[in-house]
Amino acid sequence: MSSGIVVFAHGSPLEPANEGVRATARQLALAGGFPHVEAAFLERGEPDLAGAVARLCALGVTRVVVLPYFLTLGIHLERDLPRLVAAISNEHKGLSIEVASPLEGHPGLVSALLDRAGEMKA
Repeated sequence: MSSGIVVFAHGSPLEPANEGVRATARQLALAGGFPHVEAAFLERGEPDLAGAVARLCALGVTRVVVLPYFLTLGIHLERDLPRLVAAISNEHKGLSIEVASPLEGHPGLVSALLDRAGEMKA
């Protein structure tokens, strides 16, 4: 089974913010040795989730793991993402789509915040 990853973010009208998500997806691919990684956006960015999944399917991916680039489980992850995944699953029969948890609660998040706080020391 060939797997792909989608780093799924909200999206911003500020294109540099969206490019930051794309850069994170590229870094994830390199750091993890993952050959098939795409960034996707709920709104205000391209591609959307369906577009990113279509790109992965064109590469022969049969399993997609969606990594929410969101801090907490809010309305977008609780309502919007399941609706999008259901629609994509109906369009791509035989494709397995799994959704990971948001970043909240991950021990690495506290480490990242500690690093940022350390940067602020005089």
